[in-house]
Amino acid sequence: MRKLIEQPFTSNPQGKVGKSHPHESAIRQVSGQARYVDDMPQPANLQFAAIGTSPAASGAIKSLDLADVWASLGVTDVITVDDVPGHVDIAPVFDGDPIFAQNSVLFHGQAVFAVLADTVEHARQAALKAKIEITPSASCLSVEAAKQQSNFVRPPHYMQQGDFAAAYKVSDFTLQNHLSIGGQEHMYLEGQVSMAISEEEDRVLVYTSSQHPSEVQKLIAEVLNCKLHKVVVDMRRMGGGFGGKETQAAQWACIAALLAKRNQCAVKLRLPRMQDMIATGKRHPFENSYKVGFDKEGLINAADIDINGNCGHSPDLSDAIVDRAMFHCDNGYYLENVNVAGHRCRTNQVSHTAYRGFGGPQGMIVAEAMMDAIARRVNKDPLTVRKLNLYGEHQRNVTPYGMTVEHNLLADIISRLEDSSDYWPRRKSINEFNKTNPIIKKGLALTPVKFGISFTAKHLNQAGALLHVYTDGSMQINHGGTEMGQGLHTKIGQIVANEFGISLHDVEVTSTRTDKVPNTSPTAASSGTDLNGKAAQNACITIKQRLADFYAAEINRSDLTAEHVIFADNTVMLGEHSIGFVELIQNAYIGRVSLSSTGFYKTPKIHYDRSTGNGRPFFYFAYGASVSEVAIDTLTGEYKVERVDILHDVGRSLNPAIDVGQIEGGFIQGMGWLTTEDLKWDENGRLISNNPATYKIPAIGDTPEIFNVDLYQRDNDEDSIYHSKAVGEPPFMLANSVWCALKDAISSLTDYKQDPQLPAPATPEAVLKCIESLSNTSNSEHN
Repeated sequence: MRKLIEQPFTSNPQGKVGKSHPHESAIRQVSGQARYVDDMPQPANLQFAAIGTSPAASGAIKSLDLADVWASLGVTDVITVDDVPGHVDIAPVFDGDPIFAQNSVLFHGQAVFAVLADTVEHARQAALKAKIEITPSASCLSVEAAKQQSNFVRPPHYMQQGDFAAAYKVSDFTLQNHLSIGGQEHMYLEGQVSMAISEEEDRVLVYTSSQHPSEVQKLIAEVLNCKLHKVVVDMRRMGGGFGGKETQAAQWACIAALLAKRNQCAVKLRLPRMQDMIATGKRHPFENSYKVGFDKEGLINAADIDINGNCGHSPDLSDAIVDRAMFHCDNGYYLENVNVAGHRCRTNQVSHTAYRGFGGPQGMIVAEAMMDAIARRVNKDPLTVRKLNLYGEHQRNVTPYGMTVEHNLLADIISRLEDSSDYWPRRKSINEFNKTNPIIKKGLALTPVKFGISFTAKHLNQAGALLHVYTDGSMQINHGGTEMGQGLHTKIGQIVANEFGISLHDVEVTSTRTDKVPNTSPTAASSGTDLNGKAAQNACITIKQRLADFYAAEINRSDLTAEHVIFADNTVMLGEHSIGFVELIQNAYIGRVSLSSTGFYKTPKIHYDRSTGNGRPFFYFAYGASVSEVAIDTLTGEYKVERVDILHDVGRSLNPAIDVGQIEGGFIQGMGWLTTEDLKWDENGRLISNNPATYKIPAIGDTPEIFNVDLYQRDNDEDSIYHSKAVGEPPFMLANSVWCALKDAISSLTDYKQDPQLPAPATPEAVLKCIESLSNTSNSEHN
């Protein structure tokens, strides 16, 4: 077979891509017609499942009496770990995640058994009737306790560059601080849900709300003790995922499939909201600390950073999550002499899991905390200190993990944002405002983002696609990525339409299915479009090559070869010859040309050696910066984010409207993590912020009154799809500017001499406590 041309034919990347198109499901979603798992027509003989959970955070199961559960109205089956025919452990990477509690319980709310009944109400009522007796054991409920006990889910990891000890010793100034960083509930609109249908010959079809259908398929097969080809997982769309459905959707799909297989019926399992919040993992809370040495100008020459993630009871994805926190504790700043340590602490909490940014935010905020603290010490504006410490050229462009920072856009982005946001005039007016207003204090901060794009596990950086072209010229494209509202299917449709020069409405992106594209990676790490877009493009290139060869043969002129064929405007052209796209497809079918193809893509250049803490774990970096202005009532701690300006790097945007939406949404979600979203466990390890009344995500009223978002459109220097850049996770960390602005406002109470020790989330209570702490410190110093 002739080798395909690397850049075949002519396709205009500003045709169907580079323009704003509505989300492919937008109308269906706002009108309530978009179908989610719980909206699907009910299959015959559908039964409903519910789970019974542990009443304690740790201890041995002394007895489990399920007699009243069996006797409850409508119950048809009850299962425990003893009823699992195959694997009991459904951990994604490292062991530790039993499908049901086995002999002992590991956290409050752990699944102990499941019940099947004729209605949702009967199943949930029955699940409450179990008598579970636990012999309690001592619970580990904090990072501090875990470190004291050397209680880790995975070994520590270290990165090092230069000589910290020597540089720290000769620094003009030194600082050390501790930073508590809270976790975050995913709070997706659609909770965890799966429906399994038992089919003939031991097959099972599972509809699930999951970011990783292939992993769900694998785990179901292992639990059922069957081969993977007997399991098909179908995933049309999720009502939000944010990482909460990367690994932790699998448990509920496995339970539904097990019950369906045992009872030869269809089974649906949907967790009620409170149970969903209790039984599934969160963003990891972190306890981080740092030592930093710097000169009189504020230039860092030594840093020692200690990263400590609260992983919950099992590893889940914590190895990679804490790694990414370590990768991003430099943010956009060069650390010449640095030690970074990462600890994965085991606690008797739900196993914490992936969340937008995947540990990056919990690392990056340490860098911003250092910049603020240094600025207060050297009596400079924090922006001046940030700009001074940015990665530069030559020797000042290597990360603590040995990757060279190429194509660095931060200096230009910050410069442009300084001007467009009027940073310095506003800084002057805010300083004057704070001098004359004793109660209301304003704060301003500009913070950058440098975020690495790729899975840090190299083997996950691959994707497949399957393209069918039908005889009327319409197409179906299937790929391994999942749609969770982020617009992935919309962008994939644009790519396919653009490649063939046809109308977008002639391309249908079908539901993600394991029997169409196998062995897929999760839709995570901001890689959905990068990976699957390239795979889809490669499938298009294969069919375009066949069509071009066919058409050139029909023209049959030696000076007009397949390489000169142009696909555009629903027409295929070769020299002065042209033919309608649909007519060419029909001719190709008659001419027995295959109109179906797979596509595959793997990310180049990436590698990382954990034994040395060195490598290139990322294909490229996405950059951005934000300016936030806040106003604080110093008597109550209440505050308002008044204005936000964002300039964010998206490469050559595939769909500006969707990209802006992702930036806005990511920023607000990040703002929630840093301000209002406060996870609380009691002294017995029970999650008490377990419903929307006790856990507060940002509401529409929290959106800044002035909210300016601009795209920094410059082609990605790396060969990503049409030279675009990922836009899922990086905007989340733009919200660091809100937290820094709150600190800036509080610091004004000390004439910007002290750096406030403000934890995250900075709730009004935390802000007020911080203000009172500063006042007490000032009074004691005065006395």
